[in-house]
Amino acid sequence: MNIFSFFVSNGYYLSLLGYILGSIPFSLIISRFFMDKDIREGGSGHATTTNTIRQVGWGPGALVLLLDISKGFLPTYLAVRGGFPVWVIVPTAALTVVGHCWPVFAGFRGGMGLSAAGGSFIAVSFTGGMITLGVLIALVLLFGHAARGSAMAGLAIPPILWLAGYRGDLFWTTVLVGWILAYRFIREDWDREYKELWLDREE
Repeated sequence: MNIFSFFVSNGYYLSLLGYILGSIPFSLIISRFFMDKDIREGGSGHATTTNTIRQVGWGPGALVLLLDISKGFLPTYLAVRGGFPVWVIVPTAALTVVGHCWPVFAGFRGGMGLSAAGGSFIAVSFTGGMITLGVLIALVLLFGHAARGSAMAGLAIPPILWLAGYRGDLFWTTVLVGWILAYRFIREDWDREYKELWLDREE
């Protein structure tokens, strides 16, 4: 039995797998590989896709984005595919995002959680995941401020999904994950000044 088979057959441990995978700091690993630097020492100070792009470049940033989405997708997908109830799926997704934001492998200084959250939403419902992405983009553009738009998206997505007819796993996943995202962005970046909408490069 391989490790993924173990977690699928023991669904109560999937949330642990989520936190472990979420804690893998791909932005730090890739930035050190390309430039031998800790990107948290510059830019936004976070281990994120956008901060990788700021300091290392678009190619490494795109790779970080793909890997961060994947680490959000995999444990949640295993929970969904394993036929586990909502009270297994939701904490699995949530703890993956918690791991991304506060990673045990990187001194609990991680990213903001959006990529991992997006991966987990897509794992539950591809169409619903695309709706959450649309809400995020719309609110960031509306507020003209990435952190405030992202925080408001975390709070707005669940009721929007409810109105769109989502009542099950995806709705409850976005409730808990949305609160985590809102807390993270309000606490860390609410008053941050952006030179550009997302990729505010240092002069």
